[in-house]
Amino acid sequence: MGPVTQSPTPAEPTVIARSEGGLGRITLNRPRAINALDTDMIVQIAQILDRWQDDPDVGLVVLDGAGDRGLCAGGDVRSLYDQITGGHAADTSVFFRAEYALNARIAEYPKTIIALADGITMGGGIGLAGHAAIRVVTERSKLAMPETRIGFTPDVGGTWLLGRAPGRVGEYLGLTGATMDAADAIYAGFADHFVPADRLDHLREALATRADPPTPTGIVLLFDETPKPSRLEAARPWIDDAFSADTVPEIVARLRARPEPEASAVADTMAELSPTGMAVTLEAVRRARTLPDLRTDLAQEYGLVMWFGMTQPDLVEGIRAQLVDKDRDPHWKPASPDEVTAATVADAFAHTPPVPLWD
Repeated sequence: MGPVTQSPTPAEPTVIARSEGGLGRITLNRPRAINALDTDMIVQIAQILDRWQDDPDVGLVVLDGAGDRGLCAGGDVRSLYDQITGGHAADTSVFFRAEYALNARIAEYPKTIIALADGITMGGGIGLAGHAAIRVVTERSKLAMPETRIGFTPDVGGTWLLGRAPGRVGEYLGLTGATMDAADAIYAGFADHFVPADRLDHLREALATRADPPTPTGIVLLFDETPKPSRLEAARPWIDDAFSADTVPEIVARLRARPEPEASAVADTMAELSPTGMAVTLEAVRRARTLPDLRTDLAQEYGLVMWFGMTQPDLVEGIRAQLVDKDRDPHWKPASPDEVTAATVADAFAHTPPVPLWD
């Protein structure tokens, strides 16, 4: 008798969609990867939204993530690394075009989308949650745009949100990749309501049963609590002073001159980040303040990310150090913020991708 073979276990779907009581629920289902996004997941979410848009049985949509670690840790940057190092940098446009179209779709969706940003919600996760009509955070929430850590720049409409944060908080969050808790996220404009994690199931149930009050916001407010004071708000004096400077080297100098220990610690952090990534991000956040809408901002970001992927060594080096070799020792080129020229930054914003974002 030969060996007994077992049929392979069917792969778990990476996106789960179901509807009940007028509530459509989209759950990212890669919990081991903290629900990191790949192109197929993005396409699936877009197709679900298309299907539900004119469905009279779906009145509102909840977006959440499987597991208890987070909504979404971001995009699949390891695949991005493989494409670039394999000589296919231009092909990365397929992922970014699909992702940015979904970001805009969420922002413009005719039915209310409620995002539950419970746990880690970073990078591409901000692109999903940050543009929803109602954005909920919990005591486990950790939100960030940490792209400068991998030699990159905030995208997915992140600079649109950063540019509208109070004072110079947007520059601070964008350049440093600092993590926000629930209170910080609400203060910075990345979230709207704080709901304890153990009440999320009750919130979803109430949304499905349409308990009074009748509006989605009114229902969320039934579960909303006041978070602790925001540390970001308390830090505004030194953040606004330092991050209003014209250049990254000037920002670092002002941080070093401040009496607050936190300011000096931020300067130490910035010494570890991509000088080119920080310089481009500083300009991107400030330009975003002048842009008319999210789609225009996404177009600006698309040009920047393709410039990084097609012309700059820092992105590959940053992903290598963080996710491939995991030595946490990136060798940036150039190595110092003082070496990043205004011409380099101007070149980033002048870059025309081979495939346009919007057809």
